[in-house]
Amino acid sequence: MAESYPNVVLESSGPFSAHRFFSVTLRSQKAQKGGLSVHVDEAIRSRKSVRRFLSTSVPISVVHHILRVAARAPSGNNVRPWKVYVVAGEARQRLCEALIDAATHEPDRHRPEYAYYPTTWVEPCLERRRRCGFGLYASLGIARDDAAREHQMLRNYTFFKAPVGLLVTLDRRLNTGSFINLGIFIQNILVAACAQGLHTCAQEAFAWYHKVARAQMPISDHKILACSIALGHEDLSAPENALITERAEVEAFASFHGF
Repeated sequence: MAESYPNVVLESSGPFSAHRFFSVTLRSQKAQKGGLSVHVDEAIRSRKSVRRFLSTSVPISVVHHILRVAARAPSGNNVRPWKVYVVAGEARQRLCEALIDAATHEPDRHRPEYAYYPTTWVEPCLERRRRCGFGLYASLGIARDDAAREHQMLRNYTFFKAPVGLLVTLDRRLNTGSFINLGIFIQNILVAACAQGLHTCAQEAFAWYHKVARAQMPISDHKILACSIALGHEDLSAPENALITERAEVEAFASFHGF
């Protein structure tokens, strides 16, 4: 029996042809009550990395809905290589305490299971990375040599105070293509959260402490801890949440032929 997704609505943009398309509207539970909707473009454009959250709880039904929608991500031969471990409450607190302890007292003993960043940076990636870092710390009033930078880094391991944390894993027995599939799935989570009036922060920092996570969660040896995702309500008073990173115009990264 086919599974229905009542919160995904396809609205026709007119008589179908190869030059027309369907606009997809993602309805949030709150928006449905008022007969409103969030267009997929709006959900994508509103997504940003939030680094301070409110303590307001997120119902498990909402998290379940976000993951159900995100699971529509494509994957080669429909292998769906992801597995997610969701923490809240006491489980989240225990994990955060263990991570902070490891990151504070024995950071040199931990290494990620895959290389996220290059060993040698090249342009324009290096300059983009610098602008992103400068923008974040400037918003917090933290100078380059300020010890507060370490404190800000440690806040990663509290999920930036978000009430819900997701540990996203990938089966290590698969290959590079599955990382592509996983990236699409993660993006779906981030966008689906926005459609629910929530915000997120995808965090590579957790990958360094996969051994700590395994001690707290039933993550099998076949799984790579790819990243975590903080999920919750944005703290609008936080200056760091006002940071919106730049994006290039289409002409800077795409070329068109035969049009």
